[in-house]
Amino acid sequence: MTDQTRMPDQTLSEFTAQLASASPAPGGGGAAALTGALAASLAAMAANVTAANPRYAGRHDALTTLAAACETQRRALLALIDADAAGFLPLQRAYAIPKTDPDRAARLAAAARTACQAPLAMLAHCAQIVMLLDAALETASPLLRSDVGCAAALCRAAAEAAAMNVFVNTGLLAPDDRAETEARAEHLRATVAQSCTQTVDAVFAALRGEG
Repeated sequence: MTDQTRMPDQTLSEFTAQLASASPAPGGGGAAALTGALAASLAAMAANVTAANPRYAGRHDALTTLAAACETQRRALLALIDADAAGFLPLQRAYAIPKTDPDRAARLAAAARTACQAPLAMLAHCAQIVMLLDAALETASPLLRSDVGCAAALCRAAAEAAAMNVFVNTGLLAPDDRAETEARAEHLRATVAQSCTQTVDAVFAALRGEG
């Protein structure tokens, strides 16, 4: 992780400029985490705006609880931007080890395992956001259903991107470790993608007057 990374201290302009630079980190993992944070933010907005509407006073407590849970996910995913960049550095150093070094494969495997941790955590957080989106779709104002749909689309993209950042490194792992890691990542990816696709489709249907 470079001194410039620290996403919480950067503007979006600064972060995206760094993402576009010649530095390999932040990269796809950081972008995945930011996308997931945006999904959580939109779900929180849908809850907060609805909670502020007197028409939904009976749902106020549930909506504020939902917004707080979304905020927890937003913060966790933003923190994973830096964690992902930090996790990449050992792998970058391991690749520089001479191929004649007998410890190279073991060190690459250890570094790859480290590099997989942040994107795996992103996937787990995306799975949590899925449940929050279901709650938002049920309790938020119908006028905000498009925002919930956008959140679902972003959550799906975040999960797909996070999974890619797991699989790009699993070829370096020992066979059993690789199988376990890939199975976990694929299960989370598929679960999130399926649920988010259903939400997106439901929102499109409602917006088109088909539901």
